[in-house]
Amino acid sequence: MEAAGGGPADERWASLCNCVVNFLLEERYHLTALELLQELQDDGRHAHALRLRAFFSDPVLFPPDLVGRATSAPPGADPQSLLEEKIAAQEKMALAEYDLRLAKEDLSQLKLELQKQKESSAEDLNGILLGVSSTHEGSTSQQDKWDMKNSALGPLKANERKDLNCAVKEYLLLAGYRLAAMTLIEEVPDQDLDVWPNSSACVRDALRRYYYQYLSSTAEAAEEKISILRENETLVKDNERLKSEKGSLTKSREAANSQVAALRKSLETAYKDIKEKEKMVQDLRQSLDVQRKELNDCRAEITALKMYIEGTQSSKQLFVGNSAGLKLHPIANSMGEAALLNNNDDSSKESESVTNKLTLEVNITDDIHKDHQVIENSAEVPSVSEALVSCTTDENDSYGTSEDKSVSNVSLENVSFCSNLHGASMTGKSHRSSDGISVYLSTEKLESPSKHKSSDKMALETIMIVSDALPKIVPYVLINHREELLPLIICAIEKHPDGDIRDSLTHTLFNLIKRPDGQQRRIIMDACVELAKSIGEMRTETELLPQCWEQINHQYEERRLLVAQSCGELAVYVRPEIRDSLILSIVQQLVEDAATVVREAATHNLAMLLPLFPNLDKYYKVEELMFQLVCDPSGVVVEVALKKLVHAVVRWGGKLDQILRVLLAHMLASAQRCPPISGVEGTIDSHLRVLGEQERWNIEVLLRMLTELLPFVHQKAIETCPFVSVDQASSTPENLLSAYCMKLHATGDSEWPAFEWMHTDCLPDLIKLACLLPVKEDNLRIIMAKYLLEVSGHYGKHYLEHIMLPVFLIAAGDIDSGDFTYFPLSIQQKVRGLRPKTSTAEKLAIMCVFPLLLSGILGSPSSCQRLEEYLRKVLIPNTKDGSFSMHHTTEITNAVRFLCLFVEHRGVIFNILWEMVVSSDTSLKINAAVLLKALVPYIDVKIASAHILPALITLGSDQNMTVKCTSIDAFGAVAQHFKTGMVVDKICIQMDAFLEDGSHEATISVIRALAVAVPHSTNRLREYLLTKIFMLTSITLTGHDIQRRHERANVLCEALRALDATDLPATSVRDQLLPSIQNLLKDLDALDPAHKEALEIIGRERSGGTLESLSKVMGAHLGIASSVSSFFGESSLLAKKEGIEQHDPAGPTTPEPNQQTQPESTRFGRIMRGGFGDILRGQSKGQ
Repeated sequence: MEAAGGGPADERWASLCNCVVNFLLEERYHLTALELLQELQDDGRHAHALRLRAFFSDPVLFPPDLVGRATSAPPGADPQSLLEEKIAAQEKMALAEYDLRLAKEDLSQLKLELQKQKESSAEDLNGILLGVSSTHEGSTSQQDKWDMKNSALGPLKANERKDLNCAVKEYLLLAGYRLAAMTLIEEVPDQDLDVWPNSSACVRDALRRYYYQYLSSTAEAAEEKISILRENETLVKDNERLKSEKGSLTKSREAANSQVAALRKSLETAYKDIKEKEKMVQDLRQSLDVQRKELNDCRAEITALKMYIEGTQSSKQLFVGNSAGLKLHPIANSMGEAALLNNNDDSSKESESVTNKLTLEVNITDDIHKDHQVIENSAEVPSVSEALVSCTTDENDSYGTSEDKSVSNVSLENVSFCSNLHGASMTGKSHRSSDGISVYLSTEKLESPSKHKSSDKMALETIMIVSDALPKIVPYVLINHREELLPLIICAIEKHPDGDIRDSLTHTLFNLIKRPDGQQRRIIMDACVELAKSIGEMRTETELLPQCWEQINHQYEERRLLVAQSCGELAVYVRPEIRDSLILSIVQQLVEDAATVVREAATHNLAMLLPLFPNLDKYYKVEELMFQLVCDPSGVVVEVALKKLVHAVVRWGGKLDQILRVLLAHMLASAQRCPPISGVEGTIDSHLRVLGEQERWNIEVLLRMLTELLPFVHQKAIETCPFVSVDQASSTPENLLSAYCMKLHATGDSEWPAFEWMHTDCLPDLIKLACLLPVKEDNLRIIMAKYLLEVSGHYGKHYLEHIMLPVFLIAAGDIDSGDFTYFPLSIQQKVRGLRPKTSTAEKLAIMCVFPLLLSGILGSPSSCQRLEEYLRKVLIPNTKDGSFSMHHTTEITNAVRFLCLFVEHRGVIFNILWEMVVSSDTSLKINAAVLLKALVPYIDVKIASAHILPALITLGSDQNMTVKCTSIDAFGAVAQHFKTGMVVDKICIQMDAFLEDGSHEATISVIRALAVAVPHSTNRLREYLLTKIFMLTSITLTGHDIQRRHERANVLCEALRALDATDLPATSVRDQLLPSIQNLLKDLDALDPAHKEALEIIGRERSGGTLESLSKVMGAHLGIASSVSSFFGESSLLAKKEGIEQHDPAGPTTPEPNQQTQPESTRFGRIMRGGFGDILRGQSKGQ
C-alpha cells in the first residue's frame, strides 16, 4: 500500500493509526500489534511505526537474550539449558514484578502527598509525576494510564469492547493490513468480529467517526456524559421503585379513604340519632309539663265536684233515677241517626278526607274508652242513681280504691252500653253524662303503666280496623280522589303486623287506579318511595318488589309503565346485590314490552339504575340491552337511549373502547348481511348492498350513537396525551391538538392509542361502510358527513388538514394529493392500504367515498377555500394540477349532486359551473349541462331562475349540437320539477328557438324532453307540446332518409301517448291530437307496427269507437290481429285455434248486450294503453 499524500489527510490518517496502536497495546493484542508493525514497515510508514518499534524493542518487556535465543536457537537445543534459561527468566520476571509493586506504592504515596499540598502549582505536580514516571519501565507508565482511564470511565463493557474490536478490524481491512486483521480475529476467540450487531455504534468507517466525535468533544465532556448515563440508569431504577411505592401507597390511600368514608357515614348516622333523641327528650319534657298542668287542673275540679256531690246527694236521688231512663232513649235515637248518616256517607260522600276519617276513628275510640271508664266507676246495680250513690260513697271512703276498681269490674251491660256508645259517638260528644269524671279517668290513664299498654292495644286495633275497611272503601271512592287514601294505606302497610294483610294492601296501593295517567303514576310512585323509606330495605325487597314483578305482564300498559318507573326509584332503598339481579331482570323484561311508552320508561330508569350497581359483573348484559334499545324501531326509545342510556353506560362501565369496537362491528355487519345488487363478480354492483328497512334503520341509529360518543372519544384523547397538557376549559380545539403536538407524535416513540383510534379504526370502517351503500342512500351519507364535520369540530382544523384529509384523499383514489408527514411510520402503511388497487375499486371509491370527501372533509367551515380549489381541480381538468377523475364523469356528477344537498356549498358549485359554461372546451360545456340537470331536483325555484336557467340558455346558444342537445335535456328536467308560470314561459321561448333552428337532432331532443316532463307539468306546457306536434306532423318530409323519418315518427308517437295519458281539453283533442294521429298514420313506412297499433287505439277511443277499439287493445296485449275481422275471419287466429281445440270451457263467454256500453275514457286507461304499446313494441322487435 502506497503512502498517502501530505497535508491534513495524512495527519488524520496518522491520528487514526495512532488510535489503533494505542487500542491494541492497551488491550494487550500483542500479536496483532506485531503484525501491524511489520505491515507498516513494509508500507513505508516508518514514522507511524515508531511507537510499536519502541514497544517491541523494550528490553524489560522483551529481553534481548530471550529474543536472540528465540531467533537463533537451533531446533535441537539442549533441554537442560532451556530449562535454566526459563528459571532465570522467571527470576527476572519476579524481580520486575517486585519493582513494579514498589513503583505503584510510591505512586500512590505521591498522589496522597499531592492532595495534601494545595499550595503547590500544577507545574510542580507535573514535574514530580514526570520524574517518577521516568524512573520506571515503559510498561508501568502504560499500565498507570490505563488504570487512570479505567478509574475515570470505568471498565469496558462486553458490547463496548466488541464495538471497538469490530471498528479496529474494519480500519485494518480498509487500510489494507489484512494480516493484522486476521491476527486480531484469532487473538479474540470469544467474539465473532465478522458479525457486527446492529446498534448505534455500527456505522460505516466507524473508527474515523469515533475519532471525529472525540475531536469535537473534550475529555471532561465525555466523562460528564458517562456520569450522566450512569446517573440516568440510577434514576430509572429509582423511578421504578418509586412507582411501585406509589402503587402501594395509592392502594393504602384508597383503603384509608374507604375506611374514612365508612367512619364518616357512621358518624353522621350517630349524629342524626343523637339529634333525634334530643328532640324526643324535649318533646317528652314538654308533654310531661302539659300533663302535670292538666293533672293539677283535674284534681282541683274533682275536689269541687266532690263538694258539689255531697251537698246535693240527698235531694237528687229521685231525679237521677228518673233521668237515667230518659238519657238511654236519646242515646238510642242518636245511634240510629248515626247509622243513617253512615249509610248516606257510604253512598254519596266517597271523597271524604282520609285525615278526617282517621281523626274520627281516634275520637270514637277515646269516647268509648272514657264512657267505659265512667260506667265502670259505678257499682254493679241496675239503676243510675245507685251507681252515683256508690260512686260518692267510694270516693268519700277511699279515693285511690275507686280508681283501681274502675279498671277491673266490668259487667255485661256495661260492655253492651260501650258498644252502643261506639256507634253513637260519630254524631257528637255532647251526650256524655259527666265530663269531670272522664277527664279524671283519662288523667289516671296517663299516669298508669297499664293504661299505656291499653293505648297501644287500641292503636293496633284501630290499624286493623282501617286495614280491613280500606279494600272495601277504595272501589267506592272517585278515581280523582283516591289519592287522598294514600296516607292511610301507607300507614296501614307500615304498622299492620300481618304479612298477608300487608301484601293485600300493597296490591291495593299498586292497583289504586286502573289505568293511571302520568300525574297519577307520579303520586302513586311518591307514595311507594315514602313507604320504602319507612319500612327499610328488607321489607321493600319482600313486599314492594314482588308487586312490581307481578305487574310486568299486566294487560294495561299504564300499569306496566308504573312498574318501569318504580324500578329506577325504588332501587335506592334495596340492598346493592338486589339492584343488579332482581331489578335488572324486571327492566330486562320491560325492554321487550310491545308498548313504546313502556320501553321508553324502562330505558330511562335503566340509566338511573346503573350508578347504583355495586360492581361491573352485569356490564356485558347491560351493554347488550343498550344496543338493543339503541336499535329499537321506535324513534322515541332511540332518542332516550342515545341521550341518557349511552352516556350512563359509558360513565358507569368506563369501557369506551369495548363499546366503540362493538358499535363499528354492528354497523358493518348490518350492511354486509344484506344481499348485493348484482351477483356478477367483479362488477360495482356486486360490492353494493340492497339495504332492508331494518338494516337501514340500524345503521342510521348506530351512526347517531357514534356521534353521541364523539365527546367521550375526544376527551379520552386529550387526557391521554403524552405531551404537554393544556387547560381544556380555556383552550380551543386547535390548541388542544395542535400541529406541533401531532408532529411530535409522528416523529417520537410515544404511544397514543386513544388519539390514533379515530384515523386507524373509525375512519377506515366508515370508508368500508360507505363503499357498501348504493347511490340512493343519501340519508345515511348525510349522517356520515355530519359525523365527519363533528369530528373536525372537536379535533380542530390541524387534525382535519393533516390527518383526516390525507386518509380520505387516498381512500378516494387521489394518491397524489395526500401528505403523510404527520403520520407515524407504523400507521402510514395501514393508511396507504386504503388506496383502491383495481379499476373497479377506484370507480367504487369515487362513487362512495368522494362525496364524503367533498361534504364531510373539505366541507368543513375552515376549509371553504380548499373546497373551491379542489372542486375546480376535479371539474376543470385544464388546470395546471390536472385531475385524477377524468374518466369518472358519472361518479363525479353524483358527488357534486350530493354536495348540493348542503345549502352552504351551493354558491361554490354554481361559481365553478359558470366557469365551465363560459369555457371554450366543448367537453366542459357538456359536463356542465349534465351537472345542471342532476342538480335540478335538489334546488328551489329561486335558484333555478337565478342560476340554472341562465346557464342553460347560454349553453343552448352554443353552436355545437351535442352541447345544445344536452342543454335541451336539462330544460326538460327543469320543466318536470318546476310549474311556475315564469319558468314555463322561459322554457317555451327557448324551445321555440331550438325548433326554429330546424335541425333534426334539436327537434328530436325537444320533443323527447317535453314528453318526459308532460306527466308532471302544467296544462300550459301540454298545450304547447301538442301544438308543436301538430305543426311537425303537418309537415311532409321529403327525401329518402328513412332512418330519420323512422326516428322522428317514433318520438312523436311517444309524445302523443304521453299526452293521451293526461287530461286534455276536448277542443285540443279534436283540433290537434286526432289530426296529429291521422298525419302520422299517413306515413306507414316510418311507423313502427306497435306504434301504429297504439295510435289506432287512441284515435278510435278519442273519436268514439268501442268494440273495435277494445279488440285492438286485446289484440295488442295478446300479440294477435288487431281488427275484428281478422279476429273472427276464416283465416284468423281464432279459426286456427278452433281447428286444434274444438271446445274450451275456460274460454271467454259472450258479453251481454247491456254490458256493451261505451267505456269511460279515464286517465288510468290511457296509462294502461301506454303500457300495451311498450309490450307491442317489444313483440314487434322480437319478430
